[in-house]
Amino acid sequence: MIYTVLKKGAVGLSLVVLGAAGLGVYSSGQVHAQAAPAVVKGLPDFTELVEQVGPSVVNIRTMEKVRAASAPSAQDEEMQELFKKFFGVPMPSAPNGPRQTPRQNRAQPEESQPRGVGSGFILTADGYIMTNAHVVDGADEVLVTLTDKREFKAKIIGADKRTDVAVVKIQATGLPAVKVGDVSRLKVGEWVMAIGSPFGLDNSVTAGIVSAKQRDTGDYLPFIQTDVAINPGNSGGPLINLRGEVVGINSQIYSRSGGFMGISFAIPMDEAVRVSDQLRASGRVTRGRIGVQIDQVTKEVAESIGLGKAQGVLVRGVEEGSPAEKAGVEAGDIIVRFDGKAIDKVADLPRLVGNTKPGTRVGMTVFRRGANKDLSVTVAEVELEKPLAQRGADKKAPTVTAETLGLVVSDLTDAIKKELRVRGGVRVESAADAAARAGLREGDVILAVANVEVGSAREFEAVMARVDKNRPLNVLIRRGDAAQYVLIRPGK
Repeated sequence: MIYTVLKKGAVGLSLVVLGAAGLGVYSSGQVHAQAAPAVVKGLPDFTELVEQVGPSVVNIRTMEKVRAASAPSAQDEEMQELFKKFFGVPMPSAPNGPRQTPRQNRAQPEESQPRGVGSGFILTADGYIMTNAHVVDGADEVLVTLTDKREFKAKIIGADKRTDVAVVKIQATGLPAVKVGDVSRLKVGEWVMAIGSPFGLDNSVTAGIVSAKQRDTGDYLPFIQTDVAINPGNSGGPLINLRGEVVGINSQIYSRSGGFMGISFAIPMDEAVRVSDQLRASGRVTRGRIGVQIDQVTKEVAESIGLGKAQGVLVRGVEEGSPAEKAGVEAGDIIVRFDGKAIDKVADLPRLVGNTKPGTRVGMTVFRRGANKDLSVTVAEVELEKPLAQRGADKKAPTVTAETLGLVVSDLTDAIKKELRVRGGVRVESAADAAARAGLREGDVILAVANVEVGSAREFEAVMARVDKNRPLNVLIRRGDAAQYVLIRPGK
């Protein structure tokens, strides 16, 4: 305890006592207790966790095959001596290395050399091991070393680069498998521990706390952020909670130097198990797709179109012949729900769609021109993206002028409508003043104004006659293959 003298007077001494039990003031023999139960009772002891989980963590070394360099032949040595004898200097080397004779050009045998070091952990007692995809990527041979120093050659069952999850298999039984934890129970501030092989140092233990959950650093994964010390070689090792359960796979670090700087990322175990199940079943991961290009919904756009708060994702384009097009999704729609789940941010939709089994028919809600619309879409399998179609030159058509906003528009020809796959709209012939300041330019196609779809220049003129041109006006435009909302602010 620490005693601090506050004052000295006729009534005696008053002292403040600082200790683990809280704060109390002693004055003239009287005690004024203040109840302050400690929130943190003490630091955790990780020794039992290490003994429990340590045997399940493995060291992974990868090898690659390279051609062995040939030793100089007797003929080469003789040539070197003759050259030196007649010219007084060693025989010069070829531009890319030692000069080779026809004998040296023969195919040389391949030999294995170390490629990298990582970590992993035993998923099942019969030899399935989980690690990172980048640990085994490009490896010709994978060697797994257990804590009892037994070493096995492993077979790569499958690797998924998008999630950075891989599964390898060794021929062994009765192995100490890890317990998989419930990631939903993991809390920010909770103690966690990592075991791995940083810089090749086997079974190194580090600890820290969960700094954040659902950290967006990739299309398909909401990472767990921790301050557990992770360094090269830790990749693929387990992140363990105080119950001895694996809740994540240590995968990435934020670093400016290449070393640990206090920010580490782990793949949530529920996501990793989902991927590993597919890898073990078929050696590959299948993901769903609906064929849309998306963007975030800003607060200003959400307010201007009547959505309220910034939520969902803006559909900037719909792929021709895609599940989304067949379901009736249009450029400019805001997808707010997918399969009954709310879409709060851009990263939510790719994850939900990607985790949906291809061929599944699910419900989807879009916000279109002021109202929600329920659609049904059959999810397809992810495939290579198709090249964007080249747009042809459009033909001139009658024009309409909206002088207040600085817009001059014209009707779309039937050929352009077919090429853009739109029912209507108007082409921007010129943009000045407020329209230009909002970013509109010649060639843009206006699909809707103030949440009202426009099919022709005449309809555009009718809508413009009704809107309050002194207030910000939301305009849905198509530019190339993408749709977006633009806010035109008169007089600004």
